[in-house]
Amino acid sequence: MNSTPSANRLHIGFFGRRNAGKSSVVNAVTDQDLAVVSARKGTTTDPVSKAMELLPLGPVVIIDTPGYDDDDETLGKQRVARARKILNKTDIAVLVIDARLGLDDIDRELINIFEEKRIPYLIAYNKSDLLSEVPPDTEIESYVSAKTGYGIYELKERIGRQAPKKIERKLIQDYLQPGDVVILVTPIDDSAPKGRIILPQQQVIRDILDAKAISVVAQETELKDIFSKLKEEPKMVITDSKVFGEVAKIVPEEIPLTSFSIVLARVKGFLETAAKGLADLKKLRDGDTILISEGCTHHRRHDDIGTVRIPVWLRQFTASDINIKTFSGTEYPEDLSSYGAVVHCGACMLTEREIQYRMKCAVEQGVPFTNYGLIIAYAEGILKRSLGLFPDLQKYVFD
Repeated sequence: MNSTPSANRLHIGFFGRRNAGKSSVVNAVTDQDLAVVSARKGTTTDPVSKAMELLPLGPVVIIDTPGYDDDDETLGKQRVARARKILNKTDIAVLVIDARLGLDDIDRELINIFEEKRIPYLIAYNKSDLLSEVPPDTEIESYVSAKTGYGIYELKERIGRQAPKKIERKLIQDYLQPGDVVILVTPIDDSAPKGRIILPQQQVIRDILDAKAISVVAQETELKDIFSKLKEEPKMVITDSKVFGEVAKIVPEEIPLTSFSIVLARVKGFLETAAKGLADLKKLRDGDTILISEGCTHHRRHDDIGTVRIPVWLRQFTASDINIKTFSGTEYPEDLSSYGAVVHCGACMLTEREIQYRMKCAVEQGVPFTNYGLIIAYAEGILKRSLGLFPDLQKYVFD
């Protein structure tokens, strides 16, 4: 459980007004001193996240957020903006309320946001030990005391019942039989972390192992040698997008070939939308702005995919004088009206809810939403081939 990536964990966010006791409730629920507790209002100034195991749920990320009602005009707006941003990746929301004060308009505003974003939520009335009489719990309301521990166990059980049922998607496991061989092409360059391979590659290897299949991992420079040593053809080849074109020249046409970025888009549930969005990029005109979005932050190189190579390919793709705007990490604008399209990475560092939210913002505003891997496949002239594993998406492929 400790090795589960944060992007694959259930995210539980604690929200509410200042001094309602959010941090105390977080500490009581987790049985850890995760958050700083103080009688002074506004002690939590930034969201605090902690990956951990929480029974009965298993691997989770607990998020303690700043008070939603900060009265400092400038700082307060920043804190509220951060809290709203956290909601985009929250799977379950817990609204903590001072039981002595009850619900107010600010709490109702948060509830409206939970419902608007379709986030399952619970209301935890904290400091119930100070009430003369504690009302009975309901399915979404719990009376608790972080100080005495009253009702904390019941709250955790309710959080467990609120956990959304996730659609079980596979990267490629459903295309494999035990004993199948999959070649994974994983370039190692100066930007690669020492002693590690990147998360999408790790996840695909695990997916192959779960299928009881065999992964053969190598750099592009060893690919020809691998084919000469294999006794039979591999089931498929998956490559890092940056060497898509080079790998396509080596891999025989009859062997399925795709990229880590494309299978990540599949498992995160936005590959079909990305395929549709790619075709819509042909409608872009001179002066339009494309938003390039990455779910992580990293050291930029002179040949960086997101800020250097993708923009070049996009200008070739659209044959237009387009503008480029890049965002990385948690930064992502809700208002996309000034953009002609969004091009997103594979989203390995984002939760499914967060990437689905980003996609939903684009779709509802009529903005094409596509993916790094598809753009690169098109630029290399292998788009149709890159989607060969997914015949239901072939209708969106164009020459």
